[in-house]
Amino acid sequence: MNNLYWIFEKDGRYLIIAVHVTNPIVNATLNVKIWRGAEAGSYQSYAVPRSAQQTILDVVTYIQRELDSTLSYRFSCRVGMCGTCAMTVNGTPRWTCRTQASIYDDAGKIDIAPLSNFPIIKDLVVNMDPFFEKWKAATNTIQHNSSNTQEFATIKPDSTKRKAANKAIECIGCGVCYSACDVVRWNSDYYGPAALNRAWSLLNDERYDNQKQLIDGVSTGAGCLSCHTTRSCTRYCPKELDPSGSIAGLKQEILRTLF
Repeated sequence: MNNLYWIFEKDGRYLIIAVHVTNPIVNATLNVKIWRGAEAGSYQSYAVPRSAQQTILDVVTYIQRELDSTLSYRFSCRVGMCGTCAMTVNGTPRWTCRTQASIYDDAGKIDIAPLSNFPIIKDLVVNMDPFFEKWKAATNTIQHNSSNTQEFATIKPDSTKRKAANKAIECIGCGVCYSACDVVRWNSDYYGPAALNRAWSLLNDERYDNQKQLIDGVSTGAGCLSCHTTRSCTRYCPKELDPSGSIAGLKQEILRTLF
C-alpha cells in the first residue's frame, strides 16, 4: 500500500492519520525511445533515471546532456509559454515542458518523435516553413485603407465581433494543432487549423478592411471547406483554443456571402 501513517497520543487516546502517497516511483529507470535522423531515420533506445516531477523535456535534456550530445531538439522558456518544445509523445502532439513523464507509467514506455505533418530536419527538429507559408497564404496580414492621420479605431470590448475574435487571438503558432490535423495529413495543400483560426480572428477585427479578399482566400480547396471537423486541433491545443469552431465560423460566413 502507498500510505504513510502518523500516530499521535494524548491522554491515553491515539489518533492515526493515513496519507496516501500519489504517483510513487515504481521503476528507477525510464525506457525511452527517441526518433533519430531525418525522414528516413529510426528510433533509438535510452535508459533514463527517474526523478521527482520529471517532464518529458527533462528526459530529452538528460539524454542530450548526459548520454548522447548529438541529439537535436528545440526548447526555450521551459515553463509552458512559448510552445517551442512541442513534440510527439506516444503518438500525441504535446508541449513537452508541461508533460509529466509519470503519466506514461501504465504504458511502460515513452516514445518521443518530432511533430507529425512537418518535414524533419534532424531528430526532434522540424522545418516549420510550410506552416508559416500557409499562415500567410490564408490572407493573414492586417490590411486597411484608413489614412494615418485618422484617429485609432474604437473597438468596444463587449461587441459581438470582438468577443468572436477574443476566442482566437491567443494562438502562438506552436504547430500542435497542425501536427494533430488529419486533413493536413491527407491534403498537403490544406492551410491547417492555425492559419484558419487566424483568418477567423481577422475577419472579426473591425479594423480589417478586406473581408471579401479574406473570404475568397479561405474558400479555395486549401481553405476551410476542406476541413472534415475531426476536432483533433481543438482536442490537443495546449492553449485550449477552438480552431474547429473558428473554421466553422468561416464556413458560415462563406454561406452568408452566397445567399
